[in-house]
Amino acid sequence: MALTTPAAHAETTPTPVWSGLDARSYDGPIGAHGTLLAKTPLDPSITLPAAGDAYRILYSSPDFDGKPAVSTGAVFLPKRPAPAGGHKVIAWAHGTVGLGDTCTPSAQPRSDRDVAYLGHWLDQGYAVVATDYVGLGTPGLMSYLSGQVAATSTVDSVIAARQAGLPLSKTWAIVGQSQGAGAALNAARRATSLSKGSGLDYRGVVATGAPANIEHIVWQAGPQFPPVALPSGLTTYAAYIVAGFADARSDLHPERVLSAKGRRVVRLAEKLCYPELKSALDGAEINSWFTRPLASIPGVQAALVDYMSTPYSGYDRPIFLGQGLKDIDVPAPSAISLYAQMRAAGQPVDFHVYPTQDHSGTVLASMKDSTPFLKRIMR
Repeated sequence: MALTTPAAHAETTPTPVWSGLDARSYDGPIGAHGTLLAKTPLDPSITLPAAGDAYRILYSSPDFDGKPAVSTGAVFLPKRPAPAGGHKVIAWAHGTVGLGDTCTPSAQPRSDRDVAYLGHWLDQGYAVVATDYVGLGTPGLMSYLSGQVAATSTVDSVIAARQAGLPLSKTWAIVGQSQGAGAALNAARRATSLSKGSGLDYRGVVATGAPANIEHIVWQAGPQFPPVALPSGLTTYAAYIVAGFADARSDLHPERVLSAKGRRVVRLAEKLCYPELKSALDGAEINSWFTRPLASIPGVQAALVDYMSTPYSGYDRPIFLGQGLKDIDVPAPSAISLYAQMRAAGQPVDFHVYPTQDHSGTVLASMKDSTPFLKRIMR
């Protein structure tokens, strides 16, 4: 089946608004991780209605190889005056938008759902620090679903934001959805150690639609698997996983098991944002992307676990997991298996199931439970 050109009527990604801070080709000084490099007011066209002041920031954070790199992000302040000690902070870890620089969240309008969700936290009096992740709108390719890069990008965004002269408290928590739920949990597992010496006081994490244990499915990909066409959302995620992993672990040469079609998919995934890639891959069959099983590459299974696994132990602060039972983007067994692993490992986890909600609907449905959870842990 030929890949299609995104249909003219399909949803498309708007032209990015860089707010005077275009870091796609940044080659200046970087410094230690969490160093604030630049700050500019966020263009009014891409701020949140519930926000008061809003800024776009550039800060240092390492890439997948641990080398000095940079990330951008946005900082949103509530409209209400800051209390003594500043606004408590939520670090927002966003879901899948794509790998191309055009997709960068801090240069795009937020979705209606995220406008409502982030607006809720602003109305509760929290400041929101929203990382873009290293490589998205900055040099290099974002390492999609890399727990390591997502964790450092998230933690370093808060360290940097507190250098911006804004009324931000040292008290903070992490909130994420989908790709961002994996990022949030990886950041939560490492938050205390990564923020050591910064003065931050990390309190806990909220994660909805967490993509856990899927690395054990990914490594089975090949000419015979999966044997059926998957929902277009899952196919799109798979393309981003292959592209991100192939870039991060180029030493394994994953391209050697890709077909001509698979290599074209990777090229598209590196550039196209989610709406366009989903349209281009409509009806595509993942097994046609491979000439040999991915597992035929020596060391690939361990590499995938290292690259994209979600930790189930070692947390030192409370965890909130939310999962919709109608979720077909990250099906419920993913989060349910993670919860079982966390409970077996004695982790401080609360699990909330939303029987009538899909992947996106769970975000807003979970607020009735996550709001008191955050209020409790942020005291």
